[in-house]
Parts: sequence; structure tokens; C-alpha cells
Amino acid sequence: MAIFKPSIPGTAQHFLECDTEDCETNCEFYCNSCHQRMCNQCRNQHLKGAENKNHHVVLYQQRKRRLPVEKCKIHQTKKINILCVECNIPLCSKCTTVQDHRGHKFVGLETIYAEKFTLCQERIYKIHEYFLPTSQDLQREIKRDETEIKKIMESIRTSMKVEAESLKNTVDKVLAENTEILNKIEYTMNEKLKNQGQMFTDYMNYLNDLVKKFQGFLSSTELTILIPEISEENLKIRNIPETSKPAIPVFTAGQYSKDDVSKLFGKISVKEAREEMRKIKPMEGFPSSASAKSTRKQSEQDRYMKSDVTKTISLSSCVTKVREFNLLGVCSACHISLDQSGRLWVSDYSGNLVQTDREGNQLQRVRTSGGHGYHTVTEEGDLIFTDQTNKLIKRIEMNNKISTFFTTGDWKPVSIYFSHINGDILVGMINYGKEEAKVARYNKAGTETQNIQRDDKGQKLFSEPRCITENINGDICISDYPKEAVVVVNKSGQHRFSYTGQESSIWPYGICTDILGHILVCDGFSNRVHLLDQDGQFLSYLLSKQQRVESPRSVCADDDNNVYVGQLTNTVKVFKYLQ
Repeated sequence: MAIFKPSIPGTAQHFLECDTEDCETNCEFYCNSCHQRMCNQCRNQHLKGAENKNHHVVLYQQRKRRLPVEKCKIHQTKKINILCVECNIPLCSKCTTVQDHRGHKFVGLETIYAEKFTLCQERIYKIHEYFLPTSQDLQREIKRDETEIKKIMESIRTSMKVEAESLKNTVDKVLAENTEILNKIEYTMNEKLKNQGQMFTDYMNYLNDLVKKFQGFLSSTELTILIPEISEENLKIRNIPETSKPAIPVFTAGQYSKDDVSKLFGKISVKEAREEMRKIKPMEGFPSSASAKSTRKQSEQDRYMKSDVTKTISLSSCVTKVREFNLLGVCSACHISLDQSGRLWVSDYSGNLVQTDREGNQLQRVRTSGGHGYHTVTEEGDLIFTDQTNKLIKRIEMNNKISTFFTTGDWKPVSIYFSHINGDILVGMINYGKEEAKVARYNKAGTETQNIQRDDKGQKLFSEPRCITENINGDICISDYPKEAVVVVNKSGQHRFSYTGQESSIWPYGICTDILGHILVCDGFSNRVHLLDQDGQFLSYLLSKQQRVESPRSVCADDDNNVYVGQLTNTVKVFKYLQ
């Protein structure tokens, strides 16, 4: 499900209070069974009660929406709590026995209500986050075009006047005629741009009306009207109008004489100029209704192709060394990022970051604030890395230009990973003042969309998210050195498992996953690389002293199923373990 921001309530409130009588503590949790807000202390007391031991208490952000109370119009002592799937009508439990609904399929209305509520919130979020901002950007572009056209027109007028001065009085008539032509073209263009601007004003009014309509759905408690009304048809959002940029006229100066002033003066025309359609930025994360079907079809094909590939790949009976190389510019290979072209970015603890080819030949070098898993490569080939000192995320683009991507506020970013599933950016962070650690998800624009910090019992998940990776099922895998564990949460941020070693403790460093969903993690305690399945079950020690791997600190896999292992020295070794 897409991650979206909740709509802002109409009345300001600085915090939600616990529902327990005489308790004024901030609300942190919510009981989905009895629909009560709770602080941490009241939650513990609540679950101690024998009658409450099976209650489902979650973080407040994960609460279920409470079904509005509405009496059945036929059986007035009964509450509406069931939906007839065939009739799409909310009913009470007694209505299911009447003749009109016999043999029909029924589902709990609370689940349907939550889905409809979520649909409305998603649409409101789409409008505020995409449709309105994109329309405003296009309207600003139209204004800029108006200014630019005015400048161009003035430039053309100046050119014509210069020509006219050299032709003196004989060119006055031609000048007047061409000026009139130009004025007509300018008038036509301005009229077109004004119409385009008005078109987007009308469209944004339409979007604001939609927001009011959807918010009306959210505030309604008449389920018999609300449920049928909230349908895909009623929730459709009209596409952003397409507009074209004006074709710019060009003044062509001519060679003139007294006998042929009109011919030699030149002319203004737009016959050969073609209008360029304005570009509407894609709606990232929200497939349009027109493309949703094709997107689903494509993803099904991708899954099918991937499943065919994985069926032919398995663990080899032995690990084979492919090659090794030493790196210049770093004293150790503590973290490796690999791009699609096969180039590597390798860093040491001291903040030296070098780019090399597959043979270890240095291509460029950058000084950073250092760290462990603090850099990653995007699908476009840009390198993203953390600046822990200034609490920034920076980007090195293909042209080697370094720029600030976004800031992390009071949190110190210590690790980062680019998702090849959806293009999101996962950042591991620490707030030393609060003694807290978290993993945050950012979209391509650098806006935070998810915050993973505690499990469903309110316990801290991380101490120091040193390195991050993502598995093929969307799981987020974190090596947490102080906790001596690999912590894995699902894409929703719920804790799945923690791996704490096999024969003894584990000091986890670099971590990666492969095409089969295996998790590979470097262990500084045993100086081996552990191989786990995607559910955290230990499979084997993949690499150890037997393969002459000394103090492994970083690991990553390429598209050819080779695994790169960086060591505490400046040596990188490449192995093949899949066949």
C-alpha cells in the first residue's frame, strides 16, 4: 500500500491525551479491541487485566478506524456492521437472514470502512502532494513564458528598427506592416497563454472542490449513503490539462536596396516553428488510472521473468574466487557501493572515498566525514552519501558535481541505502541527545515518508543502524553493531526478526542481499561472512579464513551474482557462490 500523510485536522491540537481517567499523559498507543488511546504506563496496566490479555494494542499511527455507530432502519435495535457484497449495502446482522440477502456473501463493515477511509485520504494526499503543486508549477512556467516572450518580442522590434534606420524613409512603410504582423502574433500568443493560465485556475478550483468532496466523505457517518458513494468512479481525478508552449517567431533580416525594400527587409513568420508540449512531471508512487492496468501487467511480467531466473539459480556446493585487487587512496575497504556499469565506490573509516573500475583502477577520489555504510548508488548512477558532521545527505552526480540533497534535522545520518524496488532512500540515524536511533524512508524528492523506530510493543528497534540493505521481498535489513544483531523489519516497519549469531556473538558490519533473497553479513567477531535465508535462518558460513578472507568489513553483490568482499586492509576480493 502506498505511504501517505494523514490529512491535517480542522482544529489545532498540540497532542492527544490518554483516554484513561485522571491520566493527562500523551497518547502513544491505541487498543484496536476497545478503541481507547493509551500512554505507555496505561497500556501496560491495560494488558495486565485478564479480560484484556487478548486485546490488540498498537502504536497510535497503526490504529484501526472506529466504525461509526448507526442503527439499522429495519431492525432498529441492531447496529449496522456488515456489508452485503452482492448488493453493496451496509446491513445489520439480522438483515442477513431476510429473503433479499439469502445466499449472498457478507464481509465485516469495519474493514470496508477502513479501506474507504484510506482511499479518501490517499486522494487528498495525491491532490495536495502532486496535482496542485504540479499545476502551480505549470502556471508559473506560463508566467515565465509571458515574460520571456515579451523580451523576445522587444529584441525583434529592436532588430527591425536597426534595419529600418539603414533603409531610412523608404523602409517606414515596410516597418509599419511588419510591426502590425508582429503585434498580431504577440496578441494571439498572449491570448493563448492567458487562456492556458485560466485553464489551470479552473482546474485547481476543480481539485479544491474534490478535496472538499472527499473530506465530506470522511466526516459523514451515514453509512448507507457513504459506502456506495465512495467508489472508484466517484474517486476519479481528472487528468492535468495538457498545454503547449508558444512557437517563438523569428525575425529574418534581409539584404535591401531602394528598388526592393519589402523583399530585402525580411519577414516574421511562425510557419516553420512547432509548438512544444509542456512537460508534466510524472506522479511518482501514484500510478494513474489509465496506466495502472499496464503497470500491474508489467510488474506481473517482471515477477514472472524473475521467478524464471531464480528457478535456474541455486547455491553452489563450493565458493570460487574470481579475482582480487588492492585499492589506492584508502587504507581499508569498509564499505562498497556498486553501480550498474560495474564501477565501485569504496571507503575507509577515515573519510576517504574512491571510485574504481572492476580491476581497482582509481577513477576519482572524494573526502567525506566518514562512517560505515554511509554511501549508496542510485539507478541513475549518482552517488548519495551522508555528511554526519553537518547532518546532511549529499549527492555526487555523473558530472562529478557535489550538491546537498536534503537535511536530517536533529538526527545524525550514519548509514544510507537506495532502494532498487521503488527508488526510495533509506537512512539510518542517531539522536545522541535523546539516545534514540531510527531508520527513515525518503522519496526521490528528499521528503520523509516513513519513520521506523520502535516495535509494536514500544521497544527500541535499533542502537546504531550501521549498514542498511533491502531484500527482494521489501524487508529492510540493518546491521546494528552495539546490539550485536542483524535487525530485519518489513516494508511497513514492523519487526520481523533479529539474528544474533550462530555459535557465539556476532559483530555485524557490512550487509547485502542477493537475487534469491539471501542475507549476507560480515561478522567482525568470527571474521566470517554469515549466509541467512530471508526469514533469518542460518544457512552457512559463506566466507572465512578458508577462502583467505581476513577481517571482512563490507559486502555487496552484482548483477552477475558475484559477491565483493572488502577487508580491514585495502584489498577487495570477488567470489562466485551461486550457480
